[in-house]
Amino acid sequence: MEIKQVEKIVVKSLEDSKALDIQVLDVTNKCSFTDRMIVATGTSTTHVKSTGNFIVKAFKDAGEPPLGVESSQDPEWVLIDLGVAVVHVMTEGSRAKYQLEKLWSFEPERN
Repeated sequence: MEIKQVEKIVVKSLEDSKALDIQVLDVTNKCSFTDRMIVATGTSTTHVKSTGNFIVKAFKDAGEPPLGVESSQDPEWVLIDLGVAVVHVMTEGSRAKYQLEKLWSFEPERN
């Protein structure tokens, strides 16, 4: 599946799930394992979990199941590995604590 199509499905799923502050970060030149980091906030652990499940279902329905999903019973953070994109759905507290946007906004060293 093309990256733009993956982005579109993820963002639509997040919007349909009422996730907040959706950010799509192009990390193509910053890491070797994915091209996009997509970060969004859920309003509670239940919302984080259901939003993650909604994204997983959308990709299974599209015939492209995720490569992996990391979560717990009452998750503060759900990570979904889609290969070309990694999705992070986090509670507001976890998002503030880990600041993924700041982590991935660094500029790589150029030789």
